[in-house]
Amino acid sequence: MSRTLKVPDTLVLLFGMMVLALVATWLLPQGAFQTVVNEAGREVVVPGTFAVIEDAPTLMPWDLITVVPRALADAQDIIFFVLIVGGAIRVLRATGTIDALLGAVLRRVGHSPGLLIVSGMGVFAAGSATLGVAEEYIPLTLVLIALCVAMRMDTVTAIGIMVCGYGIGYGVAALNPFTVLVAQSVAEVPPASGLGFRLALFLPFLAIGIHHVWRYARRVQADPRASLVHDIPAAQHAPTELPAGMDTRHRIVSVLTLVALGAMVYGIVFPKWYIAELGAIFLALAIVAGLAGGLGADGTARRFAEGAAELAGTALLIGFARSIALLLEDGQVLHTIVNSLASPLQMLGAEFAAIGMLAIQTVINLFIPSGSGQAYVTMPLMAPIGDLVGVTRQTAVLAFQFGDGFANMIVPTNPVLMGILGLAGIPYDRWLRFVWPLLLKLFVAGSIALVVAVMIGLQ
Repeated sequence: MSRTLKVPDTLVLLFGMMVLALVATWLLPQGAFQTVVNEAGREVVVPGTFAVIEDAPTLMPWDLITVVPRALADAQDIIFFVLIVGGAIRVLRATGTIDALLGAVLRRVGHSPGLLIVSGMGVFAAGSATLGVAEEYIPLTLVLIALCVAMRMDTVTAIGIMVCGYGIGYGVAALNPFTVLVAQSVAEVPPASGLGFRLALFLPFLAIGIHHVWRYARRVQADPRASLVHDIPAAQHAPTELPAGMDTRHRIVSVLTLVALGAMVYGIVFPKWYIAELGAIFLALAIVAGLAGGLGADGTARRFAEGAAELAGTALLIGFARSIALLLEDGQVLHTIVNSLASPLQMLGAEFAAIGMLAIQTVINLFIPSGSGQAYVTMPLMAPIGDLVGVTRQTAVLAFQFGDGFANMIVPTNPVLMGILGLAGIPYDRWLRFVWPLLLKLFVAGSIALVVAVMIGLQ
């Protein structure tokens, strides 16, 4: 009797990592670097100053439990920000604007295979890069499949348009509130800083994804048996109708959303707004979009609460992830680990050290698919490692983005990916055959981008 591998819940994995962190405080030598405050007002470690602490405190087993409320309180600004953004996104979904906008785009480009691939991937990537949407795309899975099949492409092409689009969007995100802004907050760099460099990466990386999907689609059009799922009955789908087009209310909500995003960029660049002000923008967007979208005051409030509730699990992940770093800090071994990881990276030089960071983030994403949770686990380590090896904290955040976003297209612990594949009827091994060459291309391109970031001292 065959057994399928059951992956533990992410919260279970994080608690297991907390236990390991506690044990590490008992086994590893306790020590610390000297720190200084740099010109930007940020506390950074001083290379070559690591020293063992002889009389450091010893953590007790009950610290494993008491640290969680402390961690939730310590990360409260990010947690409340994530809850507000979740509420705002749910309000936008309830107005029907997201589905209507995507439906309008698909209806307009559905007659041309090339245009469908380019525009579809562009829209999915842009939505993920700015608002951080992902699971909101799931309802469009069958519609996109129907369009592709009607143009003699297959189910894998359709899912490639969607998943590769949103994965690349997350990887080179400009303003994603769940990954970029969280990681930058943990790394203590200004929110949305480095925006110009990330915007410059968007089109080249998107072009790599489009080329990969388009080449595969052309092969399937030329020979249907070249499809990776031609022998999978579950991956053959009947026609599905497109969502209705945009009406006046949808257009108004779309404009309001663009205005909110523009206000975010302006506020970040000029008044130097931070998490509180950015959260206020999303809250204001939820209110005006809900009223303009016909939800009414009560409907807007209910949808906002539903959206915040949907991200309660993510909020807990952030707290548990922060608990890991707090345990390591309390036990005085965080800098010990940083020193151990940084030593081999320093021998590689800053450029290869940045690539090493990307590799580490990619592996960690297998266990922590939550971008916000992963940021709280890895950035407390990667930020000081960057200080030691000559990699700016902005570049460390970029390595996190690449590792988190691109790997989301392949890791089986990603619930959005597995949900989409399940709806499409694509076995995971067939999807793996399609997407791993793209992941390799993106890893190479990401490595080049990180080397450039190191060379220009990205801030």
